[in-house]
Amino acid sequence: MFKKYPIIKWTLTTVALIVAILISIGLYIASLLPEEDGALVNSQASDITYITKDVPAYRGKILAVVTSTDTMGTSGKRTGYELTELARAYYVFKANGFDVDIASPLGGKPPIVLDDDDMGIFDYAFLNDSIAQSKTNNSLLLKDVKPETYEAVYFVGGKGAMFDFPNNRFIHALIKDFHKNNKVIGAVCHGPAAFVNVTLDDGQPFLKNKQVSSFTNKEELLLIPNAESVFPFLLQDKLISQGAIFNEGIMYLERISHDNNLITGQNPWSVWAISEAMVKQLGYKPKHRTITAEENAVKVLFTYETKGKEGSKAELKQIIEENKQSVSRSLLISHGAVSVIQGDLKKLYDLLGLASFAKDIELNR
Repeated sequence: MFKKYPIIKWTLTTVALIVAILISIGLYIASLLPEEDGALVNSQASDITYITKDVPAYRGKILAVVTSTDTMGTSGKRTGYELTELARAYYVFKANGFDVDIASPLGGKPPIVLDDDDMGIFDYAFLNDSIAQSKTNNSLLLKDVKPETYEAVYFVGGKGAMFDFPNNRFIHALIKDFHKNNKVIGAVCHGPAAFVNVTLDDGQPFLKNKQVSSFTNKEELLLIPNAESVFPFLLQDKLISQGAIFNEGIMYLERISHDNNLITGQNPWSVWAISEAMVKQLGYKPKHRTITAEENAVKVLFTYETKGKEGSKAELKQIIEENKQSVSRSLLISHGAVSVIQGDLKKLYDLLGLASFAKDIELNR
C-alpha cells in the first residue's frame, strides 16, 4: 500500500518522527526539574525563623486590600486575588514588626487564585496559618475601614482587581486620605487598578506625573490574547492615559517603581522587593531574609536578558557555588515555555541549557 501511496508513507513517518522528538524533549525537561517536596504543603509559619525570630517591637498596622470579584467579566473565567501576592507581603510586614489587616470591597471571604507552579514555603505556611486564614476568610468591609488606623496600604493583585478596584469610592477615599497624610501606598501587578479614576482635591488625577509599574500590556496579551474584550481596559494603557509615567520592565521579571510614598510592582515576581521597599519607606531597615530560589532564578533570567547566556551562567555559578544558595530550575523552564509562545526557540534552547547547567553545579557542589 505504501508503494502505491507514497504520500501516506512519508506523512506517517513525519508524524512519528515529530512525536518521538516531542517525547524526547518532554523527558529531557522532566529530568531537569527538581523532585517535588511532599512536605512543603504542610509548611508552618512557626517553623520559618524569618517570621518568628528577632521580630521588632510592634510598629503599627498595614492594610492589605484584595478583590471580591471571582469572574473575569462576561468571559466566565474564574479569578480572584493572587495568593502569592498577599502571603509573601503579609509575612514581610509581620517579620518587620507590623500587624496586617485584610479588607475587600464586599468583605467576608474573597475569591482566591492558587498557582501550584508558583507555590513556595511562605505560601503554604499562609494557608496553614490559622490567624492569617481567619483574617482572609473574614476580610474587613472596605467601607468600614478607618484609614487613621494604618501606617500603609497595600493593594494586592489578581485579575479580579480590574473589575472592582476602579471606581470604588471607598478605595478612592482611602487613597486620597493616605496621600493627603503622607502615608505609604503600595500595589502590585493588577493592584494599581486601584488608582484608576482617583481624583485629588485639587482636581488633578492621583496618577499625574507619578512613576508607576503594573502588569504590562505585553504580559497581559501573551496570556490572554483577547484581553481587550475580557477586561474593561488594559491596565498599562489606562494608567498612562491618566498621567502616569509608566516604568516597564522585562516581561515576567521583577520591576518596581518608587515615587516618594507610592511604591508599585510589575508582577508577582516583584512582591518581595515592593514589600521590603514599603518597610524601608516607613522608616525601618528591612530585616534580613534569605533570598528564595525563585528570586535567584529571576536574577539569572535578568542577567540572561541583559548580558546573554555566558553572563547568566557565571551568575549561576556564583549563586550556587559561592553563595551556597539555590536557583529555581522550574522557573527557568517556565520562562522557556513562555519563549515558545513567543516563537523564540533559541531562547528555549538557552534556558533549558541554563537549567541543565544549574543542575550539574548542584550535583557537583
